[in-house]
Amino acid sequence: MSRPAPSARSEFSIFEPIETRWADNDVYGHINNVTYYAYFDTAVNRRLAGSGLLDIEAGDMIGLVVETGCRYHAPAAFPDRLEAGVRVARIGTSSVRYEIAIFREGENEALAEGHFTHVYVDRQSRRPKPLPQRWREVLEGWG
Repeated sequence: MSRPAPSARSEFSIFEPIETRWADNDVYGHINNVTYYAYFDTAVNRRLAGSGLLDIEAGDMIGLVVETGCRYHAPAAFPDRLEAGVRVARIGTSSVRYEIAIFREGENEALAEGHFTHVYVDRQSRRPKPLPQRWREVLEGWG
């Protein structure tokens, strides 16, 4: 079975910086696989909050992760400077599938790439809530 080639930087128009930490490395001397999921979550939520969509502390709508995955192509290690390319692959009634690729600063091929799907729900009831039109307009620009 052939592996898909790493995504190219040119496939993304939105980038968020990722600062690696000493604690991100594992005993094998590279960033631990689970840490990439934290990078994905950080990049998407930083962009959502920075776009004025997500009010982390008081908003009436929050995103719950219902699916996630990651493919690794090459290792990174502290003190590498990384960037997360972010794009939206699909917008549903109350869900969004985000795709994220991690690049070493200035490099063209992804070191790792993954996805996750948020279902947006009411903060109190935890029931799905349709995405507001403003969210749709902003997220469509992340394609």
